[in-house]
Amino acid sequence: MFQHAYDGYLRHGAPYDELRPLSCDGIDTWGSYSLTLIDALDTLAVMGNYTEFARVVELLNGRSFDADINVSVFETNIRIVGGLLSAHLLSHQAGLEAVGLVEPGWPCEGPLLRMAEDVAQRLLPAFETATGMPYGTVNLRHGVPYGETAVTCTAGIGTFILEFGTLSRLTGNPVYEDVAMNALHALYDHRSPIGLYGNHIDVQTGRWIAQDAGIGAGVDSYYEYLIKGSLLLEQPDLMATFLESKAAIDRYLKRDDWYVWVSMTKGQLTLPVFQSLEAYWPGLLSLYGSTTEALRVLHSYQAVWRQYGFLPEFYNIPTGEAGTNRENYPLRPELIESVMYLYRATGDPFLLEVGENMLESIEHSAKTACGYATIRNVQSHQQEDRMESFFLAETTKYLYLLFDPSNFLHNDGRFGSIVQTTVAGETEQCVVAGGGYIFNTEAHPIDPMALRCCEARHTNMFATTDASHADQPSHRGELYQRGSKKNMKSKQADSGRQEAGSTVDTPIQLQTTVANPVEEMKPIVSDDKIDTTKLPSSTISRDIMEDGDGTGRGSGAVDGGVKSKTISSTVTVSSQDQPSQKPPNPEELSEPAETESDEETTSSTATTLTEPDLLMAVPPTSGKPDDLIVPQNAPMVVVDEVRSLDGERQEKDGSDEDKPAAMLVKLVQDMFRSAARHASGSGGGGGVKFDREKFYHQWNRASGSTRKDSFNDSSTASSGEPLVTRPRYDLLTCRAQPYLQRLTLMGEFY
Repeated sequence: MFQHAYDGYLRHGAPYDELRPLSCDGIDTWGSYSLTLIDALDTLAVMGNYTEFARVVELLNGRSFDADINVSVFETNIRIVGGLLSAHLLSHQAGLEAVGLVEPGWPCEGPLLRMAEDVAQRLLPAFETATGMPYGTVNLRHGVPYGETAVTCTAGIGTFILEFGTLSRLTGNPVYEDVAMNALHALYDHRSPIGLYGNHIDVQTGRWIAQDAGIGAGVDSYYEYLIKGSLLLEQPDLMATFLESKAAIDRYLKRDDWYVWVSMTKGQLTLPVFQSLEAYWPGLLSLYGSTTEALRVLHSYQAVWRQYGFLPEFYNIPTGEAGTNRENYPLRPELIESVMYLYRATGDPFLLEVGENMLESIEHSAKTACGYATIRNVQSHQQEDRMESFFLAETTKYLYLLFDPSNFLHNDGRFGSIVQTTVAGETEQCVVAGGGYIFNTEAHPIDPMALRCCEARHTNMFATTDASHADQPSHRGELYQRGSKKNMKSKQADSGRQEAGSTVDTPIQLQTTVANPVEEMKPIVSDDKIDTTKLPSSTISRDIMEDGDGTGRGSGAVDGGVKSKTISSTVTVSSQDQPSQKPPNPEELSEPAETESDEETTSSTATTLTEPDLLMAVPPTSGKPDDLIVPQNAPMVVVDEVRSLDGERQEKDGSDEDKPAAMLVKLVQDMFRSAARHASGSGGGGGVKFDREKFYHQWNRASGSTRKDSFNDSSTASSGEPLVTRPRYDLLTCRAQPYLQRLTLMGEFY
C-alpha cells in the first residue's frame, strides 16, 4: 500500500507537495517544498527501506527554505520540522554513516537537524504577539504577513512543544522550547472557569472567537501534546495539566462512550456530533493508562467505520447518520492510530481484525492507478482527486506498525545502540534507540534517549562526578533556566485584556530543577456530579472548523486543527539526576508534591545492555578500581500518595517496586563515584572502568537473591539475553527509561 502510493507520487507528483491520484499529476498545497517527500521520509526508515531513505536524504541535503511564500505555522511545524527531526534521529538506524550523512556530532549535529532548525527559525516571528500565542500563518522570508488575522485555533497554539522541545535539547538553543512553553502558559491562562478551551482565539487580545469546546477539530492535538510532552521532555506539570483538563472533559463533554461539543463557559451542549478527528482519543487514553475506557470508546468509533466502511468527517450521534456535507473521508489515520496503540497495550487479537478490516476498506475503495484517493462520500464511496501527505506519513505507518510486532519502534527497552558523539572537539559515548519513542501528531517518531544524550552534552551534566552526590547541584534543566531568564517577549498586561468567558489562574509552570516545586494551580472542577444530558434528535447543520487561520483541516484544506533500535561496545556514565516528582493532583493542585524524606529516591542515569563487553571502557593505565560500596542499611522505601480525580485518598506502598530500584540505583552511583575517584587519583590516563560482573555480583548479594550464578554465567551473557531477569528493572540504569516505563510501558502515573 505504501509502496504503491509512494511510487505514484515519485512518478507523477514530485516535486509538488501532493499527488492527485485520479489525474496522475501533482499540486502544491502547503508551500511548494515537496511536502509528501519530507512527510514520508521516516516511514521509509520505519519500513526498512534504507536505500531509498538515503537517496531522499541526499536529495534534500542542503535544501533552502528561503522562499517568499506564506505557510501554515501549525502544518509546517508538524510536517516539515517534525519530519526532518525524525529523519535526523533515524539516520543512524538507517546506517547513513556509510554514505557520510551522519556527522561525528550526531545526534546533536547533522544536515537534517540544521534544516529543521532553519525552518523553525522562520516560524519564530509568529510567536511575537502580546500573549505569546502564535499567529496561524507566516511568510518564510518576511515573517508574519501584513494584515494577517490574529485568530488562531487552539491546536495551532498548543502543538509545538514536541518539535520545538526536541530542537532545543538537540541543539542547545533554548529559544524554541521557551516559545512553545510560553504559548502553553498563555493558553492555560485563558481557559474558562470550568476548565475548558474554546476552538479559536485572538492571539493579540486573548478573546475567544469560537467558544465551542470539544476534543476534535481545532483543539485535539493540544491535549495530545500535554501527555506526549510530559513523556518526551520529562515534565510532570504537563501531565498534571492534562489531568486537570480530562476531569473537565469527563464532566462536561462525555456522554456514555461519546464526546460532544459544549459551551466552554457553561458546559451546555452545542453540537452532538462525533468528528473523525476525535478518533485519536482512545489511543491517547492508552498512553494515559486508561485502556478499559479507551476500548469502550474505540468500540463506538469502530461501529461507525463498519457502518460506512470509513469514518465520515462528522457523524450525528442522535440520528446515527453522517453529517450533511461532511460525508467525506480523506484517508485519515486517527482511528488506525488508536487501534495500533491499544493493540500494543492489550495484545487483544480482535484489534488485528479491526485493523485488517480498515486496510481492506482502503484497498478496495480508495486505490487508483496512481495512488489512493480521498473518499468524497462514505455512503457511495465516490472518490476525490486528492491524496494528502499524511496518508504516507501516518495512515500507512500505523497500519504497518500494527502488523509488525518486531519493528524497532516497538523496542520495550531491552536493547539500544551506543554511539560516539563529538561536540566542540570532545568525544563522549551515549545510548540511543532504547525504546519509548514518542510520535508527534504527524506520526513522526522521536527518540527521547537522543535528547538525553545531547542535553547531557550541552549542560555538562557529568562535570562533578567526584563530588558527593548530595552536595552536587542538579544540572538537568540548567539550559532552560538560563533561557527562561531572557525576556523573549512582553507579557500580557494584567488588566484590560481579559474578556468575558476567560479566566486567569496560576499557569502551568516549566519545572526546570527539583529545587523549584511545581507551582500551584487552582482546581477547576468539584466532586459534584451532574446529570447526563440526553442528546437531542435534531440534525446537525453547524460546522465547527474554520480554515481562516491557516491551520484548519476542513473540507478544503489539510486538517490543521487536529491530528492529527544494533548494539556495540560502550562506556556508561552516570549523571546527577533529580528526585522523582509527582505531578500536582487536580483535586489538590495548590499543594506541592510530598515525599517522606529529603533523600534522593530517583532512578539511575547509567545504562546497561545485554552483551558482556557492553559496559567496559578503556581501563586506567595503573592501579585498579575501588571495590563497590554496598550500602549496609536497607534503602528507603517511599510511600507514594495517589489521589484519584474524585478526591479519594489511596496509599501505595512502594516497597515492592521502589526497593530494588533504589538499591540498583545506589549500586551504580557508588560504583561510578569510586571508579571516578580512582581515575582522578591515579593522575588520569584512561577512562572510568565499569566492571559489569562485579556490579551484578554486588547487585545479587545486596538484593538477597539466590540466583547469583545467573548473573555471572558467561553463557548467559554471551547469548545476548538480558542478564537481569526482572523485566521491570532491566533498564533502570537507562536515564530516560524510569519515567517512560512508568508512563508508557506500565500505563500508570504514580
